[in-house]
Amino acid sequence: MAKAPGILSDCTDLVEQALLGAGLTGGRVVVGLSGGVDSVALLHALARVAPALGVTPMALHVHHGLSAHADEWGRSCAEMCRALNVTFTEVRVHVSRPSKLGIEGAAREARYTVFRQQRADAIALAHHADDQAETLLLQLLRGAGVRGLSAMPAARVLDPATGLLLVRPWLRLTRAKIRSYAQRAGLSWIEDESNRDLAFDRSFLRTRILPELVARFPGLTETLGRAARNFADAVQLLDDLAARDALGAGDSLSVSALAALSPAGARNLLRWFLERQGFPQPSRDQLEEALRQGLAARGDAQLCVKLGAVWLRRHRGRLYLQPAEGEPARGWSLTWSGEDELTLPAGLGCLRFQPARGTGLSLQRLRTQSVAVRSRTGGERLRLAPNRPSRTLKNLLHEAAIPEWERGRMPLIFVGEALVWVPVVGQDFRFAAAAEELGVMPRWERESPLPAQD
Repeated sequence: MAKAPGILSDCTDLVEQALLGAGLTGGRVVVGLSGGVDSVALLHALARVAPALGVTPMALHVHHGLSAHADEWGRSCAEMCRALNVTFTEVRVHVSRPSKLGIEGAAREARYTVFRQQRADAIALAHHADDQAETLLLQLLRGAGVRGLSAMPAARVLDPATGLLLVRPWLRLTRAKIRSYAQRAGLSWIEDESNRDLAFDRSFLRTRILPELVARFPGLTETLGRAARNFADAVQLLDDLAARDALGAGDSLSVSALAALSPAGARNLLRWFLERQGFPQPSRDQLEEALRQGLAARGDAQLCVKLGAVWLRRHRGRLYLQPAEGEPARGWSLTWSGEDELTLPAGLGCLRFQPARGTGLSLQRLRTQSVAVRSRTGGERLRLAPNRPSRTLKNLLHEAAIPEWERGRMPLIFVGEALVWVPVVGQDFRFAAAAEELGVMPRWERESPLPAQD
């Protein structure tokens, strides 16, 4: 019993250090609570240190529905949170069994999607040293590169848009120490039967392979953890190199900058660019094919290469990324009835209408016929000034340097059959508000910005 205070303080101290290191004081921290011993112990430890740090501890249970005992696990998590006076949330997700990610991968993807939706400052997960060792071995067996072999970071930004962090305070603690903490704290937990199912790669490694390796190499867990940290250092250096090679890239990469690099340097830069934009890494073959086409295409070619979850596009000497899914249906149309905001089809954001006087579109003219916001179909014309003839929208978009693939995504405003407003390009002068006349200024708020104009 003499060691009990040491075990308890070691676990809670690591949680406190992780929160302080990530600047998480006075914020909301959500524990990913599965109901297993590791996450139960983490929630208990967080609840102990939270008052001193001004942190609000919360718990989130993702119900995957993959086990006959899933409802029971959810009830167990809820009971623990009531005992600790911690806010509890359960979210049910659907996991597609015939997934190319496999059941484990699909469940993880569903879980992390829920994590990113949380209104909190951080998500805390109870991954530990044994998990880290398993992850490194799994990545090695999958042929991962240095980034994959760096395994799980102790802290990272989970959602760049909100600043939501993901922290793992216990990456240097063993499974045995966490279990000892839970036992000495008098905690109860559930056992997931899938942890013993050898059909899962992680379970197979944990049950069959790692015990043999640890018997031969007693310090294996710490050794693999140290290797993962060394790989993480290498990833940081590669990221620093890519940032210099990118020549200040924003939402695009310079084709000439990529062409000036060695093949390894170009692959590293494109991997960094994908990571920076928040997209998953493709296979090496996909990466090399994308580079081959991206660098070899003619300057005016309409390049479109599938790169994992994104399309790689080329426009005026630069490469852009576009999500491969979530494209709006062709020929979409919405009616505008005077509301301040109009939600556009998936992936397009919204159109806001700001009240104005003496500028923008004339409200009186807009009320003469029905007003529609719809996609481009071809053949549209726009007259920008009284001393200019009407011009084809195709020519106007070309002059505005709008990439070909973006032109069909732009929301256009029509009064009756007359095109009156186009993002970036402008409005038909015949529908402009006169001096002191009430008008509206349309503004397209996209989910991702248009490529920078020349």
